[in-house]
Amino acid sequence: MSIVQAGKTFLFYLLLALSALLWCTLSMFIAPFLPFRRRYRFINVNWCRFAVWLTRLMLGINYQVIGAENVPSQPCVILAKHQSTWETFFLSCYFEPLSQVLKRELLYIPFFGWAMAMLKPIAIDRSNPKAALKQLAKQGQECLEQGAWVLIFPEGTRIPMGQIGKFTRGGAALAVNANLPVLPIAHNAGAFWPKHGWAKRAGTITVVIGAPMYAEGTGPRAIAELNDRAFDWVKQAQIEIGALPAEATPSETAVVA
Repeated sequence: MSIVQAGKTFLFYLLLALSALLWCTLSMFIAPFLPFRRRYRFINVNWCRFAVWLTRLMLGINYQVIGAENVPSQPCVILAKHQSTWETFFLSCYFEPLSQVLKRELLYIPFFGWAMAMLKPIAIDRSNPKAALKQLAKQGQECLEQGAWVLIFPEGTRIPMGQIGKFTRGGAALAVNANLPVLPIAHNAGAFWPKHGWAKRAGTITVVIGAPMYAEGTGPRAIAELNDRAFDWVKQAQIEIGALPAEATPSETAVVA
């Protein structure tokens, strides 16, 4: 990374951190008095849009969306590929209101975590997988009934560009039990915002939104089949946008989501 690129990246992170501190602090005094939908827009949509804009301005990372017409009118369960931080910003402002499955420890971060706690996240304890699945089923159902999207990264953690992790079944189970579809999403954000290191590369991220997928039946078998179908679609979409080699096989992940 050149000195100029390093300087831009440092300035980007500095501005992002300062904006988060200022916005989350402001949110602590305003957001509690807003109804949930307005609160979500005030805290998450506005700041995440700023983060995506700042990424484009400072780092030259733009994006294009393919398949926007596939987004259903009724919120459902989103199963998205996870490679970087960028897609968290993007998806949080593209779908609203949205409840995200995240690790409970994030809510302990001063200001940022406190603001996140007001957005009805599904904050799981990763050290207790069985309890995490029960929590996802209960809170996820409540969020869907209240008209909120539920975002799940079924690989459980960020997987580097060129790899794909196995999909856990929590998202598919939630969709089947709620009689709603899953919405699969693939992208190549890791090519420009890698999982490891500070280095970023200018370019255009491709986000591909697939058609909603419904389960064929109910019960464990239907859940497994829907999960496999979503995985196969995401894998193929990753291959088609050049984010995954055709011969790739799923790696193990140790996180329930």
